[in-house]
Amino acid sequence: MAGMTQYIAVDLGAESGRVMLGSISGGKLSLEEVHRFGNGPVEEGDSLRWDFGKLLVEVKAGIGKAVRSAEGTIAGIGVDSWGVDFGLIDSAGELIENPYHYRDSRTNTMVAKASEFLPKREIYENTGLQFLQFNSVYQLLAQHLSKPEVLARTKSLIFAADLFSYYLCGRAFAEYTLASTSQLMDMRSGQWSETIFEKLSLPMSIMPEVVMPGTVVGELTAEIAGEIGCERIPVIAVASHDTGAAVAAVPAGEGNWAYLSSGTWSLVGVEAAKAIINDRTFEHSFTNEGGVENTIRLLKNIMGLWLVQECKRQWEKEGAGFSYAQLSQMAQDAEAFAAHIDPDYGEFLSPGNMPEKINNYLVGTGQERIDDKAQMIRVILESLALKYRWAVERIEEITGRAIDCLHIVGGGLQNEVLCQFTADAVGKRVVAGPVEATASGNILMQAMAVGQIESLAEARQIVRDSFELKEYRPQDVSRWEQQYGRFLKG
Repeated sequence: MAGMTQYIAVDLGAESGRVMLGSISGGKLSLEEVHRFGNGPVEEGDSLRWDFGKLLVEVKAGIGKAVRSAEGTIAGIGVDSWGVDFGLIDSAGELIENPYHYRDSRTNTMVAKASEFLPKREIYENTGLQFLQFNSVYQLLAQHLSKPEVLARTKSLIFAADLFSYYLCGRAFAEYTLASTSQLMDMRSGQWSETIFEKLSLPMSIMPEVVMPGTVVGELTAEIAGEIGCERIPVIAVASHDTGAAVAAVPAGEGNWAYLSSGTWSLVGVEAAKAIINDRTFEHSFTNEGGVENTIRLLKNIMGLWLVQECKRQWEKEGAGFSYAQLSQMAQDAEAFAAHIDPDYGEFLSPGNMPEKINNYLVGTGQERIDDKAQMIRVILESLALKYRWAVERIEEITGRAIDCLHIVGGGLQNEVLCQFTADAVGKRVVAGPVEATASGNILMQAMAVGQIESLAEARQIVRDSFELKEYRPQDVSRWEQQYGRFLKG
């Protein structure tokens, strides 16, 4: 790869982080994982936090490995992460405390509390975001109500991925796609909502400048470059929200298509030219988040494979270890449609004994407990597929356009059983790939920032030419149709 332009993608997920070295040549994208590390919440007293210092050490170690592996010019470094979480920086430029984890319980009552100051319909009118208790606005409100002394020391609030970029280059900013997950932004204007900050008595002065995806925000500080042993590489604000990056890498062409970004969370949506904020999107709790090239990601956030991950974690504690591949095969061989759940049931959000939570839900809805592990995983996967259908139908209703194809991207597409279930439930052609959508979108946005790629359409063509895609066609549609009716009844 001598003489080739290369890019470093730092991709931070809720279970793990990795650093990828990527390049684009001959109309194709290549990726190499150079560093991977574990991630997850840590307990500090009675709260769940992110161990930012540890993660930053891993990020710098990964960049160092990428630099040593590179054979050409490194044109940029981009960081993406999950949304909503943030760090608070003091006047000396230092992190005041470890960022809270979005599953921390302090926000449990904050949606209701916020509605005491501003009715939910007005909050939605001013932000266009789905009501999720962990949204940044409720985290910030909890901070304001319980720890005002911390906010009094705060100069800047910086969202997760951008917090790492801040420590790499020294510039505080809020990349648009990541900032748009906060419910602090007016999605019609793409700027902070003065109404939200004023009515909830939150300090708008701590919010940094919003920058668009594909902006060069600085370069590695001299100190960081010296520590890593490299040149002062440009730092680029990619689509810093991991789903924003993944959607940028959806290998779609013409036609009416939707996407499913599948992983710990499932996000089902479409690209829109502008925010769609009306009674229907409010009723169905759809969210308007920022996308690349001035698009809006109109989507529904669904609990996703978190349900499987938590079951797996609980069974490991009990001495029964399974790989995800084993769980998928077990589910395929289990009885079909033995029960169903609403994946977005509130009790499923927090960590801890997911099998018992699911059984409590089943009993509470008049269904039988499930003690068989294979059966429980099958119920989760079938229920997710049915919820995806619900989301696609609502999108068609809201936009007035029939969806022709559903693109699945992200790590969840490795669960081929779920992919087929999705095609069966939704009743549409499903195209799965690439797995590495987030890292791909990260690299592609860097290439657009430096001028190697001219447009999003070109980027998506590169994805189509670079990765093997798998197609799933609906099977046994009538049986899934019957189960969907049952699912809708609850």
